[in-house]
Amino acid sequence: MRLKDKVVLITASTRGIGLACVKACAMEGARVYMAARNMQQAQEIANTFTDVKCVYNDATKPETFASAVKNVISDAGRIDVLVNNFGTSNPGKDLDFMATDPQVFLDTVNLNLRSVFMASQAAAKYMARSGGGSIINISSVGGSVPDISQVAYGTSKAAINYLTKLIAVQEAKNHIRCNAVLPGMTATEAVENNLSEDFRSLFLRHIPLGRMGLPEEIAQAVVYFASDAAAYTTGQILSVSGGFGLATPVYGDLAKKDNRR
Repeated sequence: MRLKDKVVLITASTRGIGLACVKACAMEGARVYMAARNMQQAQEIANTFTDVKCVYNDATKPETFASAVKNVISDAGRIDVLVNNFGTSNPGKDLDFMATDPQVFLDTVNLNLRSVFMASQAAAKYMARSGGGSIINISSVGGSVPDISQVAYGTSKAAINYLTKLIAVQEAKNHIRCNAVLPGMTATEAVENNLSEDFRSLFLRHIPLGRMGLPEEIAQAVVYFASDAAAYTTGQILSVSGGFGLATPVYGDLAKKDNRR
């Protein structure tokens, strides 16, 4: 019960990593609020738990970040943890630097970055009044290791990594911690629907642990940052990616030829 009685707000929480975070936090004793656009779907999920509720949030409507936080405050009286899980990209349009339409780039960066900035700003105001809190941003290894495509998504996640550090430094005086979790390729519907089998196989060759991560494994990193065990940890950018990006760029080719095991 590492999060017993903590009030946790999680954005984009009806599937994938967000839903895994809901489950993990609830199992650790938190009072969880699911911020979601599809309230019917969110409520159906919430009904399967003892202490999970829903608040409305649509990332395309900026005003709903502040309203979601206010609704949590009205119901629970405080907010201890904010998990910024929302993130979007259109792989069919978010291409390489020269092929990506400027408007696609600007829209993606704007949507992903403002979701973290606006939700964090709204939550931090209340956290400061109640003695502090923890903000956890779900970023991506794509924000730390340049790729051959998704220029907008990668740029937005790199910006979120930097924003994480800025919040950590500037809000430390209010006892607010801010950390980021960077998933690698994770077994979610988004990966299944948007990435081809060939691409997934190629990507996995460059992951030393040799497999995709599970949403539940990302959620465990979130639980740590949310818990008092991380009370002296802030401004950290934690990759949960099976070791992706650690090895030499030719690792995928060399590993196949290594027969010493």
